[in-house]
Amino acid sequence: MATTNDLKNGLVLKLDGGELWTVVEFQHVKPGKGGAFVRTKLKNILSGKVVDKTFNAGVKVDVANVDKRDMQYSYLDGDDFVFMDTETYDMVNIPRDVVGSAANYMLENTTATIAFNEGNPLYVDLPAAAELTISHTDPGLQGDRSTGGTKPATLETGAEIKVPLFITTGEKVKVDTRTGEYLGRA
Repeated sequence: MATTNDLKNGLVLKLDGGELWTVVEFQHVKPGKGGAFVRTKLKNILSGKVVDKTFNAGVKVDVANVDKRDMQYSYLDGDDFVFMDTETYDMVNIPRDVVGSAANYMLENTTATIAFNEGNPLYVDLPAAAELTISHTDPGLQGDRSTGGTKPATLETGAEIKVPLFITTGEKVKVDTRTGEYLGRA
């Protein structure tokens, strides 16, 4: 158990009958009249639903025990992604719905942080940027460069992103793994 004074971004709380929520944002508020409170934005780990919740200051909240481990993506086994623990070399199958959008930016041997609660995988957290190769994009046309436009490009993982017109097939680019945005050439 912790109090609302201990809240911080990334903390996983157990609320509403055992559902796991992660703190996305929090703000301590001390109004001129009345008691202090904490305004939070919480994201449900399983459904991805985001809600705003207000706690009175000093209220006890149940913090979930989350074990984060660095693991290396090895291969795809049906609908499961197989990861290897980098310390114990144990192989763990993670379902596609837990991996989520991280699958768009993972190649074999990619290292990711996986959060577990009571032995169950909660989510896969990749580094902020990934270097991937463009497997296909149409060539930019000569007059298109003055507007700074973008075009669709397919990454080697199969994900599609928007890239500047000067990027060609076969180039390595940096991609933001949280938003899927083009960051620059690698």
